[in-house]
Amino acid sequence: MSAEEDRSVTYGVVVPGRPTGVLADVWGRSAVRDVVLVAGAASAVGLAAQISIPVPGSPVPITGQTFAVVLAGATLGASRGAVAMLVYAIAGALGVPWFAGGTAGWPAATGGYLVGFILAAALAGQLAALGADRKPVHTVGLMAAANALIYLFGVPWLAFVTGMDLAAAASAGLIPYLIGDVLKTGLAAAFLPGVWSLVGRRAGAAPDRRL
Repeated sequence: MSAEEDRSVTYGVVVPGRPTGVLADVWGRSAVRDVVLVAGAASAVGLAAQISIPVPGSPVPITGQTFAVVLAGATLGASRGAVAMLVYAIAGALGVPWFAGGTAGWPAATGGYLVGFILAAALAGQLAALGADRKPVHTVGLMAAANALIYLFGVPWLAFVTGMDLAAAASAGLIPYLIGDVLKTGLAAAFLPGVWSLVGRRAGAAPDRRL
């Protein structure tokens, strides 16, 4: 094991004995693997979008998208996560039926959320690369920041397209989803650090091949 492989960076601090980067890089990286990961992440978000529950009075359904978006960003890292969400948005706009409820075409009222997905995945990936997915309390912050970014673009866009004021848009495109966001955050706070714990145990159990 090289010195580079035996180091980890957590919030800018080098920690001996822990793998660097994001989860997708633990077992190496290649161009082919990156393409597969990007396509897989876009498809996972498309699949999560099919968990769609209409909200009365709102054009924004409750879906599993935001959970998949932030997990994809945290797992793949900023660049691949953002590219995966860009692929998801462009492919759906061009006709792939993997937006909420199996729809396709650019969704006028909810297009801001798609823009937010791209930026949120990038943010989650950057925070994860700094170690924010390694402990539950830090993962909560990662999820909260990424979700906030999605709403930061989604809600004003909804207000502009529909003619609502911001308060009404927040009532239609933010408030009904907060309880679900809390549940998703709890799942992520258990899942991501749990996977890192397994990775750390495996790394610790591996024989030292340094000469």
